[in-house]
Amino acid sequence: MRVTINALQEINMEPQTETEEIMQNVAMILATPKFSVPLDRGLGLQMAFLDKPVPAARPLAIGEIMDAIEEGEPRVRVKEVDFLEDGMIGRFVPVVEVEIVDGGE
Repeated sequence: MRVTINALQEINMEPQTETEEIMQNVAMILATPKFSVPLDRGLGLQMAFLDKPVPAARPLAIGEIMDAIEEGEPRVRVKEVDFLEDGMIGRFVPVVEVEIVDGGE
């Protein structure tokens, strides 16, 4: 299953399935800068890749994404990290393919 921060339109406080809950959690991890959540400062991405050229930022982002998802949502395994890129403005959006390893529907 593929997930991106674009999938996080609104937070569903009552997900209908465990899979929906897991995917929402992964999207939330991708959208959250580390240290920005008051009671969980470790949640999210370190953002060390910000303000770097895209070729230099990609490997930093991949490592950070994999570590953050592994720590924040242990019910999934990251299979692949790719990016939707806009080279003209130097922006890239992570697209992560995950596999549910424990539970899920």
